Amino acid sequence: MAKHVKNIEAELIRQNTELKQEVHELKQTILLLEEQVAFLTKKIYGQSSERINSDQLSLFGQSGVFTEPEQTGNQSEETYQVITKIRSKKKTRKQTISPDLPVQDVLIPFDEPVSVLTDTLTGSSSAKNLSAKKSVCYEPGRLYVKRIYIETGTCSECERQTGLTYMFQSQAPHGLLAHSPLSASLAAHVISDKFLLDLPLYRQQRALKQGGFNVSEGTLANWIIKTSQLIEPLYGLIHRELIARHHLQGDETPIQVINEPGRAAKSRSYMWVATIPLKLTNRIVYYAYSQTRAGSFAQKQLCSTYQGVLQCDGYAGYNLLGDQAIKRVGCWAHVRRKFKDAFDADKQYVETPLRLINSMFRLEKTWQHFSPRVRQRRRRSKIRPLLKQFWQWVDHYDGLAKSRLGKAVTYAADQRMYLSRIVNDGTMDWSNNTAERTMKSLVIGRKNWLFSTSPEGARSTAIWMTIVESAKANHIDPTKYIEYILLGVAQLPTFPKKEQLAAYLPWNFKESDLEAVKRAQAGVLIPDKNEDKNAS
Repeated sequence: MAKHVKNIEAELIRQNTELKQEVHELKQTILLLEEQVAFLTKKIYGQSSERINSDQLSLFGQSGVFTEPEQTGNQSEETYQVITKIRSKKKTRKQTISPDLPVQDVLIPFDEPVSVLTDTLTGSSSAKNLSAKKSVCYEPGRLYVKRIYIETGTCSECERQTGLTYMFQSQAPHGLLAHSPLSASLAAHVISDKFLLDLPLYRQQRALKQGGFNVSEGTLANWIIKTSQLIEPLYGLIHRELIARHHLQGDETPIQVINEPGRAAKSRSYMWVATIPLKLTNRIVYYAYSQTRAGSFAQKQLCSTYQGVLQCDGYAGYNLLGDQAIKRVGCWAHVRRKFKDAFDADKQYVETPLRLINSMFRLEKTWQHFSPRVRQRRRRSKIRPLLKQFWQWVDHYDGLAKSRLGKAVTYAADQRMYLSRIVNDGTMDWSNNTAERTMKSLVIGRKNWLFSTSPEGARSTAIWMTIVESAKANHIDPTKYIEYILLGVAQLPTFPKKEQLAAYLPWNFKESDLEAVKRAQAGVLIPDKNEDKNAS
């Protein structure tokens, strides 16, 4: 009897232990779900779109009076008629320039070397007999047409000596695109509106049409792609300048490219960005398009041949870079963001690590104008003790690994080596926010553009975002800088040398350079005869 009672008691104890364990697990699950609900409630402030309840009654009732078509007369009989449609040929929209646009006539005179052949150029034809090019130009607030004429002439002395007629003509500057009315000023306007002001092309098309130039959205997109290909040598030089630096910051974000060969339209592609810390001069912001987020792209293309320090987040793709030629350092902004999300769910337990992280950032803010050497000493003396306390707290954490706090602790622990390295490097920023802010410009624009139609379009986006953001980083006007490089690079040979391209790097640009190039290519203004008659 006593043995039977003991068996029952043991069974009850076992069941009680199992039930306690089950209750504990259920409580933990409830905590995780409550944390998730609290987090989502904070992030989502309202419905993203209007939704209609399927149980909601129809505004017109259920009788079918307003939902069923009325049958009358011949309609009550079912009749079928076969209609054959002849599909008309799709019309191509042509570029049309309003005749009301102002016109500026310019003559390109002979260069000085022509006079070496002979001192007498005779029989010079009328300047308006030979038109070299007509382009649509832009200046703030208006469009106008620029007609460029070349000067022609014959050499009477050459004809007297040889019996042959020699014709000479002046050389007009090379246009941006063959058989296109696109000027550098209009191209700079379209490009900066899209990549600086995030204005979609269909809106620009409407604005240009209203201004007197009717051009299709597809043509605008083609102009952006073709001009990006024109400056691709400069884009390559900027990348070579980038990987020659010793400190870089990197980030990546998804984009959608519709017509990628062998991939579905909904496939996710990526835009990578690399820049340099704020403390350094001659700043670069470099964008690169890739079909995948694979670390091989960062290894073989973005950071190929690079040797130095790279600051990035904890994305595993960067692990392919190794830790020999490239020394990785972490980003404390990512750590703070994860602990801040956990703090919103559990303010008491997360207060200590978040307070330590915030103290580090407050100290960094007071040292932002210090030299790298001074900042390194301050980090070692002031931040290292805070780091020690933070890692002690992380090591003693024994909470739920799947909670937001647990995920924050896991992320910090995995990045411990990279996060601790920043103490010994005063040049590198405490966070990767510089790269993330430059990427934000693309993200904001992406909300308006929605997608790129082709890989060529995505690559042109990378090229022009590099130009625009590098100009902003060096505190120069992106629109003027774009016009300057388009005017200049168009005159360079097909395979320009590095020395020729170096003049167009963003830190070498001055607004006076743009004015000088404009003067050199301006020619001589031809007076309007109608204006002369009106004046007389």
